[in-house]
Amino acid sequence: MMKRLRILGVVLAFIGLGFLAGGGVAFAKIQDGYGSLQSFSEAQNVELSYNEDGQLIDRGSTEEAEAIMQLLKDDWGYPVVESDLDPDDPLVNSATEYMYQMATIAYHVLNGTHTVELEEAVEYEGETFEAGTYEVGVEGRYWTEFDRQHPLDGKVREMAWTGTVHGLVGELGVGTVTHSALQMGLGIAALLGGLGATLVLTGLGFVWVSYGRRKEEDAVTA
Repeated sequence: MMKRLRILGVVLAFIGLGFLAGGGVAFAKIQDGYGSLQSFSEAQNVELSYNEDGQLIDRGSTEEAEAIMQLLKDDWGYPVVESDLDPDDPLVNSATEYMYQMATIAYHVLNGTHTVELEEAVEYEGETFEAGTYEVGVEGRYWTEFDRQHPLDGKVREMAWTGTVHGLVGELGVGTVTHSALQMGLGIAALLGGLGATLVLTGLGFVWVSYGRRKEEDAVTA
């Protein structure tokens, strides 16, 4: 019986060592990913702006920054990690910072106004738009919310949601997902390491118990 217990303990310990090795490999790969993301962030050199009190600002205004944060938290429902917003490390290199920068771009697009010039009168759905210059606001509309056939809105959509805007939003989204995936990977590595350590300790415990039991039996026999 004690021999079987000892064998089981050894097997569990070796399995645990396998999990520990897997956790170590995963951790090393994750650190490589963090290093790559950091290098990418440094190459882009995009930084958030803070005032002397450590508050986020946008174009010199804390009110603008608060409106952007409201868009991010309330409209988009993103779970902001406040510790990621560090005035001593303004470089955009974490999921929250990437999302805040994305919200900054979107906020200014959504609240922008554009000049549209019609060279001739256009009639659309019973309404006539005379030739001339029009100031048209985006009014919080995203790309899909515009009527692309409308003589004014159709042009404003292209002027507001440009290819550059879409490209920047997509790039920032990749940064967010990458950082989130790395955090998830770090959790998995920790889980593997914890499971491995538990199995090793359990296995060694079985071996220890088996030898202790054997000594007790030898003492009784003697």
